[in-house]
Amino acid sequence: MTGTIRLTMAQATARFLAAQMTEIEGERLPLFAGVWAIFGHGNVAGMGEALYGVREQLPTYRAHNEQGMAHAAIAFAKASFRRRMMACTTSIGPGATNMVTAAALAHVNRLPVLFLPGDVFANRRPDPLLQQVEDFSDGTVSANDCFKPVSRYFDRITRPEQIMPALRRAMQVLTDPAECGPVTLALCQDTQAEAYDYPISFFAETVHSQRRVRPDADELARAVAAMQSAKQPVVIAGGGVLYSGATEALARFAQSHNVPLMETQAGKSALPHSHPLNMGSVGVTGTSAANRLAEQADVVLAVGTRLADFTTGSWALFKNPEAEFVALNVAAVDAGKHGALPLLSDARVGLEALHEGLGAWRAPESWRHEAEAGKREWLGEADAVTAATNAPLPSDAQVIGATQRAMGEAIVVCAAGGLPGELHKLWKAESVGRYHLEYGYSTMGYEIAGGLGVKLARPGDEVVVMVGDGSYMMANSELSTAVMMGLRLTVVVLDNRGFGCINRLQMATGGENFNNLFEDVRKEAMPEIDFVAHAAAMGAHAQKAAGIAELEAALADARARGGVNVVVIDTDPLVTTEAGGHWWDVAVPEVSERAGVRAKRAEYEERVKGQRIG
Repeated sequence: MTGTIRLTMAQATARFLAAQMTEIEGERLPLFAGVWAIFGHGNVAGMGEALYGVREQLPTYRAHNEQGMAHAAIAFAKASFRRRMMACTTSIGPGATNMVTAAALAHVNRLPVLFLPGDVFANRRPDPLLQQVEDFSDGTVSANDCFKPVSRYFDRITRPEQIMPALRRAMQVLTDPAECGPVTLALCQDTQAEAYDYPISFFAETVHSQRRVRPDADELARAVAAMQSAKQPVVIAGGGVLYSGATEALARFAQSHNVPLMETQAGKSALPHSHPLNMGSVGVTGTSAANRLAEQADVVLAVGTRLADFTTGSWALFKNPEAEFVALNVAAVDAGKHGALPLLSDARVGLEALHEGLGAWRAPESWRHEAEAGKREWLGEADAVTAATNAPLPSDAQVIGATQRAMGEAIVVCAAGGLPGELHKLWKAESVGRYHLEYGYSTMGYEIAGGLGVKLARPGDEVVVMVGDGSYMMANSELSTAVMMGLRLTVVVLDNRGFGCINRLQMATGGENFNNLFEDVRKEAMPEIDFVAHAAAMGAHAQKAAGIAELEAALADARARGGVNVVVIDTDPLVTTEAGGHWWDVAVPEVSERAGVRAKRAEYEERVKGQRIG
């Protein structure tokens, strides 16, 4: 393909993105499902005109909030198991910096999204321009520099030909299993409109396939030897299992070798909840079945997880002093954490190689029997806390139980507060990808926009968003976007009249109830927030449920009605599931005038002694 075509830099960007493809189960699809855009003076003339020209090949979607649309794009990529993605474009200034939180979310969670914020004039003729951030000692700084620490790759495009290597590099990062994360290309607004004679070959259709890194023979041999020495092995399944499409390989490995499995927040739904070897969640928000085994484990095979503090119980969960870790991960930084034996590999390929290397080896039957007995005990505890109740203020767990009974195999979406911990323990995901939590960055306000993104990625599935009143108040505008797009989405708002989760943490560390629940904040009057009226004003069908029975009935009506439905229920801010769980390292003040804090500090000093350091 020879010759050139004269285009603006923005037109070249749009055409290039439209030409990127992926193959999923033999079907060729556009890699970019669309571009979220809120236009301003820094992108409406350049990117706006360019996106209009490719609107049939690369749809443009309009949101109400830049952070919200970025969350929707990230949720789309996560629900697509990183095989498809979206881009986001904004103007210079607050439109751009509104997306920085979302960039950090994508960075922590290793999720692909392409940010295309407008930037200053490269030619500096109108300097300083509207919304320009001036650094008095550095003329090259712009507000978009905020993206640098939370982007896997960052570039500022000051000449139209620079977009070619930048987009090539962007695609390498966005589709690489190890480097995967957000890319920011800051587009100087005058450069967006400048023309260049681009090679036609630059716009040729390109198909991106999933790279599967195979394990090194020596690392594999060491991992096999470690597993063969185990008497009490466990597997921790992280998000990499889902992104690799390794769920069948994982089930075969666990079943063939008699190894109990536990799931991180990102890895939940890797195995069906009902699988006899699936012990459920692990760590701070873990089940008693999983955590009891983790405490005894002599070999821990960590697959596709970065072993964050919630998974490891702040590294105090694994109490066996002889415990050895094998970290199967496509990212070297994760494979080498905490002195683990690294097994640098794609999750599916690595599990298959381990399975083959272990041959007929199986963990002792007594270990499996202990696991199954622990799971039966846990299921009884879980059923008790999620059972229906007539209590005027039900717990989060009781609302979860009612939502699961009414919504069946819906995809649940949540992010921050107390709900993720309860969902991690209690949600019964029977199919791959039916559990969608953003807990790597624990971002309040992700939930509703995330539900929108999940629905775009999985249009045939029921999607239910569970969100606390605190998160709802932080970001709710994409309810209107979902209505505008004609999507089917159910939102359950749990109103505990404040930040209930942090209030409980405050109490657990000896603090007074202070500045979290509305009753404990500085105020002249108690807030009376009508969530039903608010949601209805944005076009949703909204109603209040007076208890668990009414909640189940309202959710059944929502499923039958379709469209965007919001159901609000008042909940108890103080009740949480006591069964399961593990200590979490939250430092308690070393000095305090209050006896309660001093007592908690003494407890804290004892608990940190159990941490596995290094």
